[in-house]
Amino acid sequence: MRRAMPDDRIAASLAAASLAPAGADLVLTRYDDPGGGLDPPRWMAPVHVHHRDDEAWYVVDGELAMLLGDEEVRVPAGGAALAPRGVAHTFWNPRAEPASYVIVMTRAIQALIDAIHASPSRDHDAIDAVFRDHDSSVLRWP
Repeated sequence: MRRAMPDDRIAASLAAASLAPAGADLVLTRYDDPGGGLDPPRWMAPVHVHHRDDEAWYVVDGELAMLLGDEEVRVPAGGAALAPRGVAHTFWNPRAEPASYVIVMTRAIQALIDAIHASPSRDHDAIDAVFRDHDSSVLRWP
């Protein structure tokens, strides 16, 4: 006999949603980037560190470039990268073509991303404060 899974624990498609079941510590969210390849790169976030949370990316299509600590790496479609807590990181789409990726994050990182998007100001001081409020630190701006 096959048991049905509760709706909030499965996602047929992450194209326009997150998988974040109540009570779970992990959240999966898919993002699509239209293309970058800009010089200098168009970082998705400033170089930052999460003091208590790990974060990972799975590249669905295209490619992501990652700064993990002092190392810059390229992650092709089908590849993944992990930024353990305490490791400075950022990421960007290094190509002119679109990229799609899934971020595996904790609820705390999801709350940080939500707070950044909800912030009425994009000024560095305001965003620094949002990071600090979520046990993270901005280390370098693009």
